[in-house]
Amino acid sequence: MTTLSPLQIERLKYRPKLPASLDINAIELIEGAPTTAVRDADKIQELFKNTYGKPIVTFKKGAAAENAAMNVGVILSGGQAPGGHNVIAGLYDALKQANPQNKLYGFLGGPSGIIDGKTIEFTDEFIGKYRNTGGFDIIGSGRTKLETEDQFKKSLANCQKLGITGIIIIGGDDSNTNAAMLAEWMIDKGIQVIGCPKTIDGDLKNDQIEISFGFDTAVKTYAELIGNIQRDANSAKKYWHFIKIMGRSASHVALEAALQTQPNITLISEEVEAKKMSLEQIVNYIANIVDKRSEQGKNFGTVIVPEGLIEFFPEMKTLISNLNDIMPELEHDPDYANATSTGEQFNVVLNRISEENVKVFESLPVSIKIQLLMDRDDHGNVQVSRIDTEKLLIEMVQIKLDAMKSQGLYKGKFSAQAHFFGYEGRCAFPSNFDADYCYSLGYNAAALLSNRLTGYLSSVKNLVRPASEWVAGGVPLTMMMNIERRHGTDKPVIQKALVKLDGPVFKALEKNRENWAMNDDYVFPGAIQYFGPAAVCDAVTKTLALEQA
Repeated sequence: MTTLSPLQIERLKYRPKLPASLDINAIELIEGAPTTAVRDADKIQELFKNTYGKPIVTFKKGAAAENAAMNVGVILSGGQAPGGHNVIAGLYDALKQANPQNKLYGFLGGPSGIIDGKTIEFTDEFIGKYRNTGGFDIIGSGRTKLETEDQFKKSLANCQKLGITGIIIIGGDDSNTNAAMLAEWMIDKGIQVIGCPKTIDGDLKNDQIEISFGFDTAVKTYAELIGNIQRDANSAKKYWHFIKIMGRSASHVALEAALQTQPNITLISEEVEAKKMSLEQIVNYIANIVDKRSEQGKNFGTVIVPEGLIEFFPEMKTLISNLNDIMPELEHDPDYANATSTGEQFNVVLNRISEENVKVFESLPVSIKIQLLMDRDDHGNVQVSRIDTEKLLIEMVQIKLDAMKSQGLYKGKFSAQAHFFGYEGRCAFPSNFDADYCYSLGYNAAALLSNRLTGYLSSVKNLVRPASEWVAGGVPLTMMMNIERRHGTDKPVIQKALVKLDGPVFKALEKNRENWAMNDDYVFPGAIQYFGPAAVCDAVTKTLALEQA
């Protein structure tokens, strides 16, 4: 028998809130105007002839109606995010309320499950064990891409065996790009495809998708840890803590965590790129604040570092791009493969990269050089989460401060600790917000299916209001797409939403940056609360509050 913690026992009893408009048996569909793609509209329309240009839809209460029975399959795709189990729970409950004969199947292990035909049928008892819990362990996840004709044919055959006429893909931008491609291919096969917006990075959003699920819980988890570290720093008064935090392409997580905890220094990748700030400039910026605080007797502080920061320095971006291009060749180079030391490998690399990148590569610590040459990800890019950017900054700031001290310009003490918060936030118990939001997304996905829609992303808006006032509906997946270069080929992808430097969220950080740098205005959010005043338990992120103000 599985042992449950006291909190899990209580969370299993929680009943998520739904928008008042969502009643699967009494719902009316409202259509908006036809849509277009965010960019490269002609190319996107050519690739998605059958699903392009559909209208945004919303739901309102309607007349009671009967729903025909249907079988649905659900896929968890990509990295974990708190609340995924509740998306499935909401989907399951809506299907059973619509028609008790409806069946929901889970494809095991992510997208590969639909290709290989590995499934499990959900029951009340089975799904009841996972309500309001973190993780994706209910059916597992994976990163297999659904993009080839052969994969689509196998998926179709496996769906037909089970009588499945609807597929729900729960994932991020790449996963929902795959959902759009599958929807286009399946449209004349009698199978609908609906996506749900998942990513703790917070970069899958637009006017219709106010926030991706999991962001709220993950950032609150990281903020608790950062607050704990800041209290320790303010107590011991002898360490600078460099904290790398999730977010490769966008810095939403770092920005939100900073607004919740008010650290001394927060680096934002998009700002670094926009201002073309070099690694040296950032090191000088940090060293200057360390120096000024030391003059006040404060040899401690906190620095928030986005996971993908290293790719945004102009010189590092150029170097990494160069390395990404030559790594496939190096894998077949006998001189590189037979090298007996990292030094020999470095020499092979130096002979292959461009002259402007040689100086940059040579300036880096050995540990960072090794990490830059590690195995690439599925897109052929360096895996930035494995690069210790926080340790690189510590080492370079130390060198800068030593130089300043030798010139009599710095008299303080610098001792640093490095942290990386990533997996800690991906499977936490979902906050009340994420529990409600995810349940609504799943329930809403069933409503989209019952209204015979395909190629849509489940959308729930007006999220700063009480859940009863949330607005449910759907946004066409093609509306969010553009063309990007991947592996030397132009491919349709959902456009990532980056931090807007002219937006209210970054402006809130910018306004307080100097004050937070010199004063210890730390905020200690504490652990996520599930029971108590709504102001504590149901609070949305500062990002969402500022953007929807």
